[in-house]
Amino acid sequence: MGERSKILTLPEATRAELDQRLISGGFQGYVELEDWLRQQGYEVGKSSIHRYGSAMERRLAELQRSTQEARALVAAAPDDTDAMARATMQMLQQRLFGLLRDMDEIDPDSVDIAKIAKAMAPLVRASIAQQQFMREVAERAKAAAEQVDKLTKTGGLSADSAAELRRAILGIAQ
Repeated sequence: MGERSKILTLPEATRAELDQRLISGGFQGYVELEDWLRQQGYEVGKSSIHRYGSAMERRLAELQRSTQEARALVAAAPDDTDAMARATMQMLQQRLFGLLRDMDEIDPDSVDIAKIAKAMAPLVRASIAQQQFMREVAERAKAAAEQVDKLTKTGGLSADSAAELRRAILGIAQ
């Protein structure tokens, strides 16, 4: 692993102010930020600030995209709790993966890898359980559609009615 970023060694208040200045400045003005940090008593080069700012901008964009996706999902399927659960799990998995991917840019003392691993375990279990549930629903729907076919053959149900029932039943599984 490379050398620890000088920005991560800054005091929390200074780093928070730097974050605010990066965001409010549209992730530009790195020379000015270098000068500001020097005035605060810290020697951090504009290249280091740029790397830190670029990583922060990327994480902020990912967060905004995830938020927009969640809002769009809620708007498109407000009563579909299964879709919300899937989206939430996917977003959490993406965030945890992003955190692991960006470990070089993150203060190692601020991250507990054991907690991340423990956080992943229930997500994986929930994902597997959800996939199994969806397979079971699809199998039950297919069995019900086959039952409709049997009823059609044994009499009492028209082909059109059977087709309509089959579409309705199989639509549940999709």
